[in-house]
Amino acid sequence: MKLASIRLNRAGSAAILPAWRSRLVLRVLMFGLVILASRAVYLQEFNKDFLQQQGELRYSRIVEQSVPRGSIKDRHGEILAISAPVKSIWVDPQQIDMTQQAQLRILSEQLGMPWAAVQERVNSNKRFVYLKRRVSPSLAADIAQLNIKGLYFKQEYYRYYPTRELAAHILGFTDIDDKGQEGMELAWQDSLASEYGKRRIIQDRLGRVVDNVERINSPKPGQDLILSIDNKIQYLAYRELARAVKAHRALAGSIVALDTRTGEVLAMANYPAFNPNQRANINKDAIRNRVLVDEFEPGSTLKPFTVAVALETGRVKPDTLLETSAGMMKIGKALIRDVHSKGNLTVSQVIQTSSNVGVAKIAMLLPPQTLWEMLNRAGFGGETGLGFPGEISGKLRDYRSWRPIEQATMSYGHGISINLMQLARAYTLFATGGELKPVTLLKRDQPVVGQRVISRETASAINAMLELAVEPDGTGSRARVNGYRVAGKTGTAHKRLDNQKGYAANRYLSSFVGYAPASDPRVVIAVMIDEPGAGEHFGGSVAAPVFSRVMEGTLRILDMPFDKPWPNLVISPSFSIRKQEG
Repeated sequence: MKLASIRLNRAGSAAILPAWRSRLVLRVLMFGLVILASRAVYLQEFNKDFLQQQGELRYSRIVEQSVPRGSIKDRHGEILAISAPVKSIWVDPQQIDMTQQAQLRILSEQLGMPWAAVQERVNSNKRFVYLKRRVSPSLAADIAQLNIKGLYFKQEYYRYYPTRELAAHILGFTDIDDKGQEGMELAWQDSLASEYGKRRIIQDRLGRVVDNVERINSPKPGQDLILSIDNKIQYLAYRELARAVKAHRALAGSIVALDTRTGEVLAMANYPAFNPNQRANINKDAIRNRVLVDEFEPGSTLKPFTVAVALETGRVKPDTLLETSAGMMKIGKALIRDVHSKGNLTVSQVIQTSSNVGVAKIAMLLPPQTLWEMLNRAGFGGETGLGFPGEISGKLRDYRSWRPIEQATMSYGHGISINLMQLARAYTLFATGGELKPVTLLKRDQPVVGQRVISRETASAINAMLELAVEPDGTGSRARVNGYRVAGKTGTAHKRLDNQKGYAANRYLSSFVGYAPASDPRVVIAVMIDEPGAGEHFGGSVAAPVFSRVMEGTLRILDMPFDKPWPNLVISPSFSIRKQEG
C-alpha cells in the first residue's frame, strides 16, 4: 500500500499529498542528525585540545606563588635586611565592568592615582596591567571591599632595612622586582633570591578560585646570608665617623674594622650615607661604598712598609742612625721636606716622628724591584678578594717606570693609590707576625692562616715602632686608648687635582690606621677623612681621635682584657677603680 500525505483543503475536505515529500523531509532530518553527530565526535575526540585551551583561557589560570627573599643578618643573628609581605594590585581590562564608575573613582582616591591614569590602564587591550605595586595589606583589604570585577591582588615582598643608614653601603638595596642592585644584595643575588612557585587554578565567572587543579612547581625561598659585621661595632663606627665629618666640616669619611684572627670585617661605614628604605630619590654619589670604590694616596701610612722591606733585606736595623737634620733632601731638581727639622733619627724614630726625609733615604737604599715586590705582596695594586661590586684595585705602577724621585715619594705614600680596605688589610702583616690575612664580609667560625709576607722578627720590630708613633712624642698620640697598648700610623696627603697633573694646595686626606691590643692584636681599624675644612688637617688630629673612640668601644664589646695600666689610676684591693691623688 502506498503512503500518501493527507491535508485539508479550504472547503474542509481531505486532500492527498504525494509520498515523496514526507520521505524528503525525513531524509533531510536524518542527514542533519548525522552532520551534528559527526561534528560532535570530531570536536570531542579529534579537536578536544583546542576546546580545552579555549575553556582554560576563560576559566583556568596559572598563578605565581611568591616566597620571601633570604634575610641578611649580622654575626649575632640580628636582622639587617628582611622582606615584608605586601600586595600589588593589577587588573584584567577585558574583565573590568566600566559601569562600576563609582567604585573605580574610590579606587583612584585610595591609591592616590589620578583618575585619568586609572582610566588609561583599565581601558588597555592587555590582559594584565599593574595599577600599583607594593601597597600595605591594610590598604589592600580596604580596596578588596569595593568588589571590582577584574581587579586582583598579587602577593609580593618589600625589602626593609631596620638599621637604615648604618650599614647601607654594605647591604646595598633591591629594585621594585626584589633584585639586588648594590652591595651584598647584588653580590649575593643568586643565593638571596627566591624562586616563584606556579599552580593552575579554576576560576568562576566572577574571578573567584573554585579549584586548585595542580601545582606546576613549588616555590623556593631565598637563603639567609650571615655577615661578619657586628651590629654594635657598626653602630659605633658610623656614629663616630659622622661626628668627625661634621665637626671638621669634611667632604666625606670612611672607616673599616677587621678581626686580625679571622680576617672578618667587623664594621665598614661611610659618611654621608643614605637610607635604603627610601630608594626613590637616592643620590648616586651617596651610595658609593668609599671604603672599596674610592682610591686615594695613603701618605705616611705607607712608611712602615718601606721600613719593613729595608729591615727584611738587612739594609737597616731599628737603631740605624739617619741624618735628617736639614729637614730636606734633594733628588734631582725635586726637594723632599719634613714639616720640621728633626736632626739625626734612628729608623724607629723615623716612624715615630713620620719623617719624609728619613724614609726617603731608606727607600733609596733599596732596588726599585724589591720595594715594588713588598708593596705588591702586601696587597696594593690588587683586589682584596671580597667580591664586592665595583671594588677598585688601586694603582701600583711597574717599578721599571719609576724615576728616582718617584721611588722616594712612593716610600711615603705619594704616587700610589689604594682603597681603605687594602690599607687595613695590609696592616694585618704587622698585627699577625707577618701574615697577610684574607678578608671576608661573611661570618667565619675559625681563625684563618694568612700568606706570609715578612718574617716574625720584622713584624715585631715594626710593631714596636708603631707603638712609639702612638706615644706622647709620636704623631699619633691622640689614637691612644686607656688600658690598652696601641700601635698605628698617621697619614696626611695632599689631594690630587682633578686633571691628575698636580696636587691641590689646601685640600687634604687625613688618615690613621692601627691595631690593639698591641701585645696580642685583635682588631685593625683604618680611618680616612676627606677634605677636612675646619682648620685642622693632619691625620693625628683629625682621624686618630676617631680611631681611639671606635677602638675603645670595640675592645669593650669584644671583652678584650687590658694590657696596659691606666694612667693616674690604681686598683684597690676591692677591684674598684679610683683616681690617684696628687
